[in-house]
Amino acid sequence: MDAGPILERLNALHPKRIDLSLGRLERLLERLDHPEKRLPPVIHIAGTNGKGSVTAMLRAMLEADGKRAHVYISPHLVAFNERIRLAAPAGEEGGGRLVSDAALSEVLERVEAANAGEPITFFEITTAAAFVLFAETPADAVVLETGLGGRLDATNVVEKPLAAVLTSIGIDHIGFLGPTLGEITMEKTGIIKRGVPVVSAPQKEAVAAIIEREAGRRRAPLHLGGMDWTVSAENGRLVFQDEGGLVDLPLPRLAGRHQVVNAGTAIAAARVAGVLDHPSSLEAGMTEVDWPGRMHRITKGRLLDWASPDADLWLDGGHNADAGEAVAAALADLEDRVPRPLFLICGMLTTKDPAGYFRHFAGLVRHVFTVDVPMSDSAIAPAALAEAASEAGLSAEPVTSLRTALRLLTENWRYEPPPRIVICGSLYLVGDALAQNGTPPV
Repeated sequence: MDAGPILERLNALHPKRIDLSLGRLERLLERLDHPEKRLPPVIHIAGTNGKGSVTAMLRAMLEADGKRAHVYISPHLVAFNERIRLAAPAGEEGGGRLVSDAALSEVLERVEAANAGEPITFFEITTAAAFVLFAETPADAVVLETGLGGRLDATNVVEKPLAAVLTSIGIDHIGFLGPTLGEITMEKTGIIKRGVPVVSAPQKEAVAAIIEREAGRRRAPLHLGGMDWTVSAENGRLVFQDEGGLVDLPLPRLAGRHQVVNAGTAIAAARVAGVLDHPSSLEAGMTEVDWPGRMHRITKGRLLDWASPDADLWLDGGHNADAGEAVAAALADLEDRVPRPLFLICGMLTTKDPAGYFRHFAGLVRHVFTVDVPMSDSAIAPAALAEAASEAGLSAEPVTSLRTALRLLTENWRYEPPPRIVICGSLYLVGDALAQNGTPPV
């Protein structure tokens, strides 16, 4: 059964795509007999950058430990089903599976009926559906990623998680969370619950001060990166240390030096939440983690057929200034090891800061092709995005499509060795690239 038609109906229930509030969802959850109160133990994750990577590493650790874990993420790249991963049934080998179309359609029909046509956002009603599935499917844990912010995010109806996790916090979504770093941090710290331990990535000084204050106000034990735990890359290994001792692990398989901090955050969260029985499971979080669309190398598919022969092709959906800094640093490291001329194919939304994103690539990138972002009515026009890249000191031009950019690279930019190409700036663009490539996430 195709879940597409009902998802389209639910998308029309509320005129605003984002309308941060908990009242509508609390009404619906009451009608559904409060599935949020019947969930397996929850690890709740908020932050600006790194949420998805930390979520993926925690999932890898839990499954390696023999635990059955549900996972909730957003947004998806290609298919909505990616947002809801259900734990494997008892006795079945392997990790969890993305929710099937049949199960998704059935639960969405139930929550739609319970909502009875009342206004509710798409994210709220689909979060309710995920909670129903998680409550009805046995598991040992739920790894729950916020959608936007924290305080008024639909996932924040969970009253007593095992731990609240804060990844790196920076400027993003200022139209919804506030224009200053302090206001954004306050929204993110809204997931902190009284007496529930808090794990935070290393943060800017102003951000850390707010987290410390809010954790203290709620009497929530705080484990702050850089103070209560540390992580570093040393001699090709990852070294983590907290009050429980030192751990020497492989580096995470996810590309980029920023993943070292994400790995440390995931390790600290697992240790603080007490969800692992076997220390060796931490290693699986590094070596078996999979997180498509973030410094994701494409090794097969149609995109490579369209690109230059033997091109080195990557995708990354990071879309704010801090993400641009992390991606640029990862590419600089890659350039040091395996030099290639670097090109970007970029699309961004009007809610983002293209100048803040592009400035980190000055001196690193040969040329930028700017494209529209499919499936979005709020994309920056390619010409305007190219202008922003030019103002940041980059050579740039607008083109009509991703395929056109790859064709122009092949025809007009011939290099030896062949180029390194990064499709970037929006998860919607990355999702479209994966769909065109014929290699959707699983």
